[in-house]
Amino acid sequence: MKLHYKGKYNLDPDSLPCEPHKPGAVPFKEAKDSKTLGTIANVISFLILIPLLIVAYIRCKPGPLIICLGCLLPLLTLLPHELLHAVCFKEDVYLYTNLKQGMLFVVGTETMSKGRYVFMSLFPNIIFGLIPFILAMIFPSLALLGFFGAFCLSMGAGDYYNVFNALTQMPKGSRTYLHKFNSFWYMPE
Repeated sequence: MKLHYKGKYNLDPDSLPCEPHKPGAVPFKEAKDSKTLGTIANVISFLILIPLLIVAYIRCKPGPLIICLGCLLPLLTLLPHELLHAVCFKEDVYLYTNLKQGMLFVVGTETMSKGRYVFMSLFPNIIFGLIPFILAMIFPSLALLGFFGAFCLSMGAGDYYNVFNALTQMPKGSRTYLHKFNSFWYMPE
């Protein structure tokens, strides 16, 4: 994997690296623009966050400082989250930012199996979200990890949307790739 920092994303999908489409490529049935995807991700995030916070609060009984820190510290994982996605690529991967629009993402042009794509999408959410949340549920004294994990899990909403699309739309043996902002699948020859 070779990471290339491309700087500020200019909101033009045509500026993203992409390879020619594979023969027989089928576009995922997904949001076609970043605004629609953002709306979907925000709804998913809210639906994940509220129950997790309630469970963490009941189980861990944290003080106000723990709640505040658990809510703020996940912001420090934004870049590492994207870097964990990046390490799952074997070839070139490109990092873009547009903090004014709340965007930080990686794009790779290589093809992936469904399993590898799902793992790549979930990897940072497991590391920063699921593991800390489970540890706090096992050991309530680790309340900070519970709130940290809950917020990190909710921040992965766009990733869960991608996983859902891959699991429900890709046939067995197919491969997927990103083309600009959209995903496609195809059957290798």
